[in-house]
Amino acid sequence: MSEKIKLGISACLLGEQVRWNGGHARDRYLTDILGQYVEYVPVCPEVECGMGVPRETLRLVGDPDNPNLVTSKTNIDHTQRMTEWARKRIEELEKENLCGFVFKKNSPSSGLFRVPVKNFKGMPQKKGQGIFARAFTEHFPLVPVEEEGRLHDSKLRETFIEQIFTLMRWRETLSRKKSMGSLIDFHTRHKLLIMSHSPNHSRMMGKLVAQGKALLMEDLFAQYEILLMAALGMKTTLKKNVNVLQHIMGYFKRQLSPDEKQELLEIIEQYRQEHVPLIVPVTLLNHYVRKYKQPYLAQQVYSNPHPIALKLRNHV
Repeated sequence: MSEKIKLGISACLLGEQVRWNGGHARDRYLTDILGQYVEYVPVCPEVECGMGVPRETLRLVGDPDNPNLVTSKTNIDHTQRMTEWARKRIEELEKENLCGFVFKKNSPSSGLFRVPVKNFKGMPQKKGQGIFARAFTEHFPLVPVEEEGRLHDSKLRETFIEQIFTLMRWRETLSRKKSMGSLIDFHTRHKLLIMSHSPNHSRMMGKLVAQGKALLMEDLFAQYEILLMAALGMKTTLKKNVNVLQHIMGYFKRQLSPDEKQELLEIIEQYRQEHVPLIVPVTLLNHYVRKYKQPYLAQQVYSNPHPIALKLRNHV
């Protein structure tokens, strides 16, 4: 890729001292590791809509599906203020071409999941979503989003990062002239990666591409993007990865020696039993791709969907 991936992020996660108490919530995985490959666009809803640092804490109250944002002690309602700011900020973010957003967990403005909402009896319910986070996800339904806390889970981290790198490659495809040739090229290269997330989506997308000439090009690309992001939003599993590994192995059935075939079968079985991580069978298969010069497999993104230095497949 010619440039870094652009990601939106809650500013406090980068170490900016914008939290209610003047502190920050720097996440070193995001800044020091993932930060080598992305360009962050920081956002702090509270500060950007005019609240100071330090400031009174905020909370969500009322209906979890449509809560109000109020100060914790003085009960000043900032819902309209935050909503109007969010609308304007989202208009600005449209120009950034973001491939994802990492939000701050539990934040009444930026939390994505299970944000506490006090009901009318004063009891907290973990059913809410931050005001800005909700506005963002409604406006950008196909942009991958996550919370920093959930990214410490290896499977969720792998899923999110595969999403953002794939969306970047898709955006590069969209930057060129939309044609059947460019769509077929993208789908061909990503077929096994999509299959590892959702065999069902892989079949649907294959049919869509095959019937693509019957659709307007704009509609075809729009439908494909919806299916692509839906597929990648689903976690990979041992079973789905084993299916892909065996599928790849089938391309070598006439070339592998008996010893090589046995070794590969044993490594895949060791992965299936969770004795070794995914990087082990993938590395061996990549060796055979080079050794036996398989052009179709050589272009498969599944073999290397993100920088190996991120070590995502060392833990899944």
